[in-house]
Amino acid sequence: MRTWGPLTAVCLGTFMLLLDVTIAVVALPDMARGLHASLSDLQWVMDGYALALAALLLGLGAAADVLGRRRVHVAGVVLFAVASLLCGLATGPGMLVAARGLQGLGAAAMFATTLPLLGSVYQGRRRSMALGVWGAVSGAAAAVGPVLGGLLTDGPGWRWIFWVNLPVSVAAVWLTLRVVPESRGAAGRRVDWAGTALFAAFAGALTYGAVRAGSHGWTEGGTLVSFVLAAAALGAFVAVEHRVADPLLDPRLFLRPAFSGVMLGGLAFNAAAFGVMAYTSIWLQTLLGMSPVRGGLVFVWLSLASFLVAAAGGRLLHGVPARLTIGGGLLLIAAGQFCMAFLDAGSTASALVPGLLLVGIGTGLVSPGIAGAALAAVPAERSGMAGGAVNTFRQLGYALGIAVFGTVLTSRMQETLPHDAAHGLAGGAASALRGVFGEHALRTAFASGLNAAAVAAGAVAAVAGVLVLVLVRADRGGQDAGVTESAPPALEEEKAAPATPYRR
Repeated sequence: MRTWGPLTAVCLGTFMLLLDVTIAVVALPDMARGLHASLSDLQWVMDGYALALAALLLGLGAAADVLGRRRVHVAGVVLFAVASLLCGLATGPGMLVAARGLQGLGAAAMFATTLPLLGSVYQGRRRSMALGVWGAVSGAAAAVGPVLGGLLTDGPGWRWIFWVNLPVSVAAVWLTLRVVPESRGAAGRRVDWAGTALFAAFAGALTYGAVRAGSHGWTEGGTLVSFVLAAAALGAFVAVEHRVADPLLDPRLFLRPAFSGVMLGGLAFNAAAFGVMAYTSIWLQTLLGMSPVRGGLVFVWLSLASFLVAAAGGRLLHGVPARLTIGGGLLLIAAGQFCMAFLDAGSTASALVPGLLLVGIGTGLVSPGIAGAALAAVPAERSGMAGGAVNTFRQLGYALGIAVFGTVLTSRMQETLPHDAAHGLAGGAASALRGVFGEHALRTAFASGLNAAAVAAGAVAAVAGVLVLVLVRADRGGQDAGVTESAPPALEEEKAAPATPYRR
């Protein structure tokens, strides 16, 4: 307990928060039927969580350095549990979306403190082992999400994908309070609350505009206002970050091509690899008639390939420049999405397998090295900032991917279906539309929409992959970013100070 209790406590929280990024994917059709939710409602069920996680991750990490990392972590777990209970009790889509946003707030507090807490307990070889276990748990959560979501949805019902968090949260809080020591960052640091609020406003307005564009159009007044507000918030954020003593994200880091390339890669990675998954799940269940379990098992091809490549890559790709693994991985993700862009009315789930395997291989190449590449692209004293930034950009990419690719999907479907029918079909209402349009017409429309979304995702990954290969070049010391081994995010400061002693 004394040796591995802190690792177990932290991994419980990490597993829950990352599981909830993907666990809801296969439950979306059941949610739509049970709550009479529209397509935009379903988009916000996914985006509300990811957006809150992305928008608040940096700010809560800074707050934890001041208030105490264990305290913020425990508060995050408690909030996550309360929000999970509310998600399961939701009586309408509005309540579910609000609870998902609250859940994302708790997840941000947990995620921002996991690595610093591990760094305060473990040193040397034990630290390396602990981080290896933590990384494996993180990968397992993504792999298990769709399958576990399918089992729970097919069994006791979709509400249990949230209620299953409650006993795990109780165990995580009890164990954290018992075995994890309190730790803080450097003395005298201030929390950049203004920067936190402005970044949240930017991310929220940008995502809202992208979601609204799907139902109202890109040139509609409300859509344009959202994008203008996002631009204004971003400009204010940059101005504030230039002036504060302890910025959340120093804008000058983006003058480094390698850092900009890695952030772009992180944004495009989560968008391109996972942004179409929710719509694919709706197609599998509502058009092909698959159960949630069978629909979730389709994505095992992606998860298994990612896990095997990431596990083998640690040994076989040691010393390979990160620009090659990240850039090459993104190009493989692009190839996988393009492979899935040939669906028609007669296509079955087997048509997705080659593309899912390629996306999984690309994910296995990109995911393990992207944080290290971010750290290698900045001075050592900015490593915590860089690590938090790449996680933020990844989650923001996922939120934007769901919004933008959903808009692409429905826009293509509207070439053969009326506006309301296209949005209803994308939202899982195929059964209500069959009597009006016929099975063949609905399958053709949805397949065409998925093809367009896959092409868009592939284009995003391809462009980002090329830019990563160009931008993430050798630094001033002549070493390619990502080659050297670096401490994980927010752990560099721990090298200069002894670990906090364990106290029961």
